[in-house]
Amino acid sequence: MKRKIITIDHEKCTGCGLCIPNCPEGAIQLIDGKARLVSDLFCDGLGACLGHCPEAAITIEEREAEDYDEQRVMANIVKHGANTIKAHLEHLKAHGQTEYLEQALGVLADKGIDNPLDNEEDSTMQPEHATHGGCPGSRSMTFTEPRPEPAPEAGKRPSHLTHWPIQLHLMSPRTPQYQGADVLLSADCVGFSLGDFHKDYLKGKALAIACPKLDDGPEVYVRKIRALIDEARINTLTVMIMQVPCCRGLLELARQAAEQATRKVPIKVIVVGLQGRILSEDWV
Repeated sequence: MKRKIITIDHEKCTGCGLCIPNCPEGAIQLIDGKARLVSDLFCDGLGACLGHCPEAAITIEEREAEDYDEQRVMANIVKHGANTIKAHLEHLKAHGQTEYLEQALGVLADKGIDNPLDNEEDSTMQPEHATHGGCPGSRSMTFTEPRPEPAPEAGKRPSHLTHWPIQLHLMSPRTPQYQGADVLLSADCVGFSLGDFHKDYLKGKALAIACPKLDDGPEVYVRKIRALIDEARINTLTVMIMQVPCCRGLLELARQAAEQATRKVPIKVIVVGLQGRILSEDWV
């Protein structure tokens, strides 16, 4: 059957191994100095490892592959102890994979192992339905946590967008808007998730947007970000991403560009939760 599954570019892979602890299924191993997918059966295609490779060597593709086998994965995971079991179950729960989660708990029950999630509170993000493949960004969710009452507002809020185009493939680092600017490089979904995006984060900045998962040509993005640093001589770069794993690919592209650039600029990363909360804000 055709399904989504990771692929590793062995030309780009340096064998650093950072992807391995970020694969909750144990589907990746270092073999002959390169990260390799050891079996299609072990890869659920959810992309938890995306964004952890500093060389952007891991991507998701759709191809003919054997079905993911949760029972075989769990049989392997239980050998590695309680922390590994818990991390895998949390991964399944966060991705709304209820069918796989039930299979995993069945394996634990058969082996007489307690469910490490029993004492944890239920998530406030309930999947409407579970599907196979994709990343958390493609999970269907309903947010059930109560929202705070909105503050009273007088009139309409102004837009703080100062230029066009803003899509990273379409914009040019040579245009006047980016020269010496504080640049905000935002994942596409951020502006729709964050209620005060314009007022609190876009104001005073030149904007570029991109999606590290769906957009083609990541090497083009690296060149453009490097040109912003070296040619446009930007002042600062703020990278805003969602909390889903694949979104971290945008930060990795910015880091690659910064490493290749001759100038050095301060880079801040802001991570936004799926319900529009700021989860972290750090200079990197």
